[in-house]
Amino acid sequence: MKKVLLVAILLLSIQSVNSQVLISLVFGDMLNSPKVEFGLEGGANFSTISNLEGAKSRTDFNLGFYFDFLLKNPSWALNTGVIVKSSMGANGLAVYSLNDDVLDNAFAGGHVDRKINYFNVPIMIKYKFANNIYVKAGTQLGLLSKAYDEFKNDYEGENLVYKNKIRDQIHVIDAGLAVGLGYRLMGGNGMNIGVNYYHGLVTVMKGDSSPNQYNRSFYVTAGIPIGKGKAAKKAAENKTSENDAQIIGK
Repeated sequence: MKKVLLVAILLLSIQSVNSQVLISLVFGDMLNSPKVEFGLEGGANFSTISNLEGAKSRTDFNLGFYFDFLLKNPSWALNTGVIVKSSMGANGLAVYSLNDDVLDNAFAGGHVDRKINYFNVPIMIKYKFANNIYVKAGTQLGLLSKAYDEFKNDYEGENLVYKNKIRDQIHVIDAGLAVGLGYRLMGGNGMNIGVNYYHGLVTVMKGDSSPNQYNRSFYVTAGIPIGKGKAAKKAAENKTSENDAQIIGK
C-alpha cells in the first residue's frame, strides 16, 4: 500500500504525459496485486457547455491512469485514478470585445473556441457481469489547470488565431456525476473498452447568472492493465512456495 501511495503521488506531480507513461510502465507490476488493478487509460472525449449560446461540441484527447480496487465480492470494485490530460469546453462561440480596436476589427465575423483543461479524478463503483460487460457510476472531481478562448477568423486571406487567457474567470473546482459502460477483452484479463458520460453540477464561470452553464462530456476510452501479467505470475509463484513449505512442514 505504501508503494501504491508513493507512486500515485509521484504520478500526480508529473505534468508531462510522456513521463507518466514511462513511470506507469516501470512501476506497473508493483501496483498490481490480486486485489488491485492498475493501468493506463485514454481515448477521445466530446464536450460542450450547457446553456451557452451557440456552443458546439469540441473533440479532444484524454490520457490518464486508473485503479480498480476489488471489494469483498470480486464482481464489485472501486474505480478511480486521474485523467491527467483532460480538456473540456465548447466551440463556435460568438466573438466578444477584447478591448482592443485592432483585434476586435481583425476577428469581427469570426468565432471563439473555448478550451478548459482539468486534472479529473473519477470515483465510481464498478460492477462486472459474468459476460465481462461492466457498468459503473459515481462522481468526478476536476481541478482547473488552464483555460483560454481561442479567437479564429479568416482575415484578408489569412487564418488568424489569438488566445485569450480566461483562467481567472473559471471556477477552480469542477464536480458532477459520472456513469460508464464497457467490456473487458480476452476473457476478462485484457483491455477495457468503454464509454463514460460526465454531467457537471458546478457552474463553469465565476459569477455565472441564469441560465447557469455546466460542463458536459462524453468519453470513449481504452484501458490497458500495466504489469498485471507479472503480478499474477508472482502471486502464483508465492502460492506455490507456500504450498511447498506446508508439504515440507508436514
